[in-house]
Amino acid sequence: MNRLAVLILTYNEQTNIEQCILSARFADEIIVVDSFSNDETVRIAEQMGAKVFQNSFEQGFAAQRNFALTCTDCEWVFYLDADERVTPELALSIKAATIGLQNNSFEVLRQNYVMGMKLGYGVFKPDWSHRLYPQGSVTWEGIVHEHPVVNLPRRKLNGLLLHFTYQNWDKYFITFNRYTTMMAQKNIADGKKAGFADLALRAPFSFFQAYILRQGFRDGKIGFIMAVLHGFYTFAKYLKMIFLQRELV
Repeated sequence: MNRLAVLILTYNEQTNIEQCILSARFADEIIVVDSFSNDETVRIAEQMGAKVFQNSFEQGFAAQRNFALTCTDCEWVFYLDADERVTPELALSIKAATIGLQNNSFEVLRQNYVMGMKLGYGVFKPDWSHRLYPQGSVTWEGIVHEHPVVNLPRRKLNGLLLHFTYQNWDKYFITFNRYTTMMAQKNIADGKKAGFADLALRAPFSFFQAYILRQGFRDGKIGFIMAVLHGFYTFAKYLKMIFLQRELV
């Protein structure tokens, strides 16, 4: 019988990890790859029965996900973030998918919640996320916004993956600062350039795209707030690129 491992990356996720692991108990093995948290994440995960491995985050998200693959010999792997929860319907669908031949990979429909509010439009509208793979079929690339490299056909699973992202503003802006810096560094490393026109044009368009084209206005006040912040994210990313370019001159 094929065995399934759920792989979870963590860093200071003591408020999320217990409920995350509880939702993953349908799996044969739960693997937590921790980036040397300084809170209670590791203790809670071990107490919940997960196997915990620690690995430096120095090389980014893709390297962490690839490292997680080396921590299990199960025939199937499912990637789960600490702020996500597998619904019972999705758990049944995952288990059913792993019974068959290992010639497909699978996507799940992710429902996003921001500050506890369910979003249906804009940047955080429900999206299909590629998560379930036969062991040995996938590798990951990318420092930020990493993506899987897999040659198997994609199929869709039943049920929802609940994503409780950004549960407080302090954490949001910590992540915001970290991601905009990493994206700016990546773009510069890839040889991309930035100028004032990017600040003046790209940021407003990002707001327009999120609020109008993706209908973020239909989510009410939180839809407006997230669209504004999406524009600000774009502004901060290009601003950091401009100053990185000056450092390189």
